[in-house]
Amino acid sequence: MEKVHVNDSELVSRYIKNSDEHAFETLVRRYKSKVYTTIYLIVKDTFVAEDLMQDTFIKAVDVLRSGKYNDEGKFLPWVLRIAHNMAIDYFRRDKRYPNVVFEDGSSVFNTLDFAEDSYEDIQIREESHAHLRSLIKMLPDTQREVLVMRHYEDMSFQEIADATGVSINTALGRMRYALINLRKMMSKHSPSYDTNLYAA
Repeated sequence: MEKVHVNDSELVSRYIKNSDEHAFETLVRRYKSKVYTTIYLIVKDTFVAEDLMQDTFIKAVDVLRSGKYNDEGKFLPWVLRIAHNMAIDYFRRDKRYPNVVFEDGSSVFNTLDFAEDSYEDIQIREESHAHLRSLIKMLPDTQREVLVMRHYEDMSFQEIADATGVSINTALGRMRYALINLRKMMSKHSPSYDTNLYAA
């Protein structure tokens, strides 16, 4: 696809200024193997590494769109730092429960860390998951589709893009907005739940 090699800085500029999806997809293709390897060397698990690689690019998209990107044109070291931090943070999160992670790295169930699963603990967890599912149903169709494929069917963003007929960047964007909308709904629709349950 890349007949002429365009440098990273130019690709980043095209994406930020012109919302050029192809520019970002080029960066993903160019560096996904390096990002994956960086993560895999830390987590030692192919599935987890694949999962965190996708999350790394979601985070990158969020930062680029927010206007906070400032790396003096050095995209690769920057995205590898994100990947490294994602891998380290993985060990700090409880992976025993379905994990929907927001763009800032926080988890929907980041406070559900039960030392012992008493009947009450199990009941709270089941109610919380039911509440989450009800909110997911309220998302726009395209956002709900991507979120379900990603977090419940364990599909990669490449698989989601292929299945839905959109670009990887579009799939990443839909996931990003799904998480933003989910967080907004949680803040409005969870008054009867523990106030710390959906905390960032």
